[in-house]
Amino acid sequence: MSEPSRRTSVTLTGRVLYLTDDAAELEAQLQGRVLAFDPGRALLNNVSTDEITPGWVYHYGASLGQDCLVGLRSGVVKPGSIAAGGFEVLVAARSMGCGSSREQAPYSMLMAGVRVVAARSIEKIFRQNAENIGLLTTTDTAIVQSLERGAQVAIEAFTRGLDPISASIVEWGGLFAYNSERMAGRLVPPSVTTSARPMTLCEKIIAAHAVRNASTQEIGVSWVKPGDALFVSCDVRFSHEYVTPMASALLAGALGEDASIARPETVFTFRDHLTLLDQVIPEAHVRAGFQEQARSLARVQEGFASKHHLRLYGEVQRDGKAAGSEAICHNKVIESIATPGQVVIGTDSHTCMAGAIGCFAFGVGATDMAAAWTTADVRMSVPESVRIELHGRLREGVSAKDLMLHLLALRIFKSGDVIGKVIEFAGDGLEVLSLDERATLANMSVEAGGFTGIMEADEVVVQELASMRGVDAGQLRKRIVRADPDAIYAARIGVELPGIEPMVALPGDPRNGVPLWGLEPVKIDIAYGGSCTGGKRADMDMYAEVLSRALAKGKRVADGVSLFIQFGSQSIRRYAERKGYIHVFEKVGAQLVEPSCGACIGAGPGVSVSADQVTVSAMNRNFPGRSGPGKVYLASPYVVAASAIIGRITTPDEI
Repeated sequence: MSEPSRRTSVTLTGRVLYLTDDAAELEAQLQGRVLAFDPGRALLNNVSTDEITPGWVYHYGASLGQDCLVGLRSGVVKPGSIAAGGFEVLVAARSMGCGSSREQAPYSMLMAGVRVVAARSIEKIFRQNAENIGLLTTTDTAIVQSLERGAQVAIEAFTRGLDPISASIVEWGGLFAYNSERMAGRLVPPSVTTSARPMTLCEKIIAAHAVRNASTQEIGVSWVKPGDALFVSCDVRFSHEYVTPMASALLAGALGEDASIARPETVFTFRDHLTLLDQVIPEAHVRAGFQEQARSLARVQEGFASKHHLRLYGEVQRDGKAAGSEAICHNKVIESIATPGQVVIGTDSHTCMAGAIGCFAFGVGATDMAAAWTTADVRMSVPESVRIELHGRLREGVSAKDLMLHLLALRIFKSGDVIGKVIEFAGDGLEVLSLDERATLANMSVEAGGFTGIMEADEVVVQELASMRGVDAGQLRKRIVRADPDAIYAARIGVELPGIEPMVALPGDPRNGVPLWGLEPVKIDIAYGGSCTGGKRADMDMYAEVLSRALAKGKRVADGVSLFIQFGSQSIRRYAERKGYIHVFEKVGAQLVEPSCGACIGAGPGVSVSADQVTVSAMNRNFPGRSGPGKVYLASPYVVAASAIIGRITTPDEI
C-alpha cells in the first residue's frame, strides 16, 4: 500500500458532461459532441442517487463504473456510456446527489473516470461521500471553464468554504489517507475553542460527544458553534446488507483483513433492504446476474458480522417459509437500540428517524462507516439549525405526513436553503404528537436536504420507549437533552397545525407538495402503505381506521387497484394482530407485506412494472425510477387507504 500524498492542484484532460434538461443534447454529448461552458444552459435539478446508481445496481467494486447514471430520468445514458465518453467533469444544477446515502453513487462516478462534480448546490451526504473517496466537488460552476481549457486549478478551489477537517480530507485524497495520518499522530485536527454560548439541541449533544484526543479517548467539550470541525464519538453504528459489503471491502483494502472493530457491542447489522427482492425482480435482471449478486450481499454481511461478533438482525421464518426481515433498521433502532441524547450513525439517509427520540442521528456512506468501525467516531462540521415551531393540533384525518409535505413545499426547503442544516422541531403542537408521528417528521427531514431532524424527548417519548422495551422510565428520563432557551437558529418557522390540509406530493420529488383538494382526479393502480415511514404502529392505526369504515359500508379495494400494507418490524406486525387489524386488512382485500425496505427501493411487492402505472404511497420519497418506472404520488396513510377503496387519490371523507 503506497504512502498517501497531499494534493495541491488539479489538471484534467478529459471531457465535460453537462447534464442538460434537453435529452437530445445530452445524448449528443454521449455520442461525441462537445459543449462549451454556458452559465445560462438549462441543467437538471435534483439528480438523485437513485438516478446515478438505481436500486437494482448491487455491485460495490470497480464494476460500478459501468452503471454510472444509468437511471437518469431521460433514459439516454446506457451502461458504460460515461466511462466510454472519457468524461472527467459532470455539471448539474441544484440539489445534486439528493436522496439515499449509498456511496455507490459517487463511487460509480469515480470508477467511470469522473474526477469533478460541479453543481449550484450539492446535498450534504453526497458531498461528504465524494470527499471521502477523493471525488472533487464544487458549487462554483465557473471553475468548469478553467477545467475545460486544461488549466491547472489549485486544490483550494475545491476546499473553499469547507471546514478545516473536510478541506484536509480533500487535500489528502480521501478519509482513509487522512485518518492514517490522524491516528498516527502526524496530523492533529483543530481543537474546539468556542467560548460560552447558548446551544441548540444538536449542539449540546455534539459538545458532549466531541473527541478531544483520539488516542486517549478524551471526550466532551463545554461549547460548540456552527462551523466547528471535529470528530464525535458514536454511541450506535449500524449498516445494512446493501452497504456492509462495500464498507467491509473498503476497510480491508485500507487496513488489511485483520482490521478490528472498536466497541463491537455498539455496532449492528441489518438484513432489511433486499429481503423481498426475489418476489419482484425482473427476468432480465435475473439473466444479468443481479439476483445472485444481491443474494451475495447478504452472505458477505453475515460473514462479516460473524467474524466481528456483531448483532445481526436477519430474516425471519414463519411456517417454514421466509417471512421478510426482523425489522427495517430505522424502526428497530427506535424500538430497541437508541436512547435519548445519543449519537447514532447508519449507512442510510433515513437514519435521522432516531431524532424522534432526541438522538443526533444521521446517515453516512460506506467509507465513513468503515472508518468509524475502527475509530468509533465520525467527522463532521457543526451544522446550523432551523427551528420549526408547531402550534395547536392537527385536524382529524390530517397526519404528520401531511405536515411534512406542507413543509417541504415551502420556498426555504425547495430552494435548497436548508441543505446541510439540522431541522429542530419544537412547540406545543409537537407535544400532542405520538412518537410514531414524530418519527415521520424526523425521517423525512432528509428529503429537505437537512443534515438531520431532531426534537427533544419528553414524557410521551419516555413512556412509549419504556413500554416497548420494558425498561425503567427514570433511566430514560435522565438521558434527555434540551436546547437552551436562548439558542441561536439560522431561521425560525412557525406553523399553525389546525391550518394544515391533506397533502400530496406530485411525482418526481417529495418537495412537489400541493393540497389534495386542488389535485385533478388521479386514477391509481397501486396503493402502498409501508416502508420505515409508513409502516409504524400509528400508521397501522390510520389504515385500519379508514379500512374499517369502508368495510362497515360494504366496500373493498377498488377493481384494478392493488393495496399493499407493510409492517416496519415484526413487533409492529404483532401489534396489528393484537388490535385485530390484520383481519380488517385481509377482508378489505389488502395484500400484507412482511418487514423490508421492499418497494421503497424497488425491491418488493408494490413496485410498479410499467411507466403508465400510478401509485399513491405512504413512503418518504418518489424520485424517478426509485419504485419502478411508474409515477408515484406521496400521501398520508389516511389518503393511501381511502384512495385504494375509491380507485383514485382522495381523502377518507369520500368513503
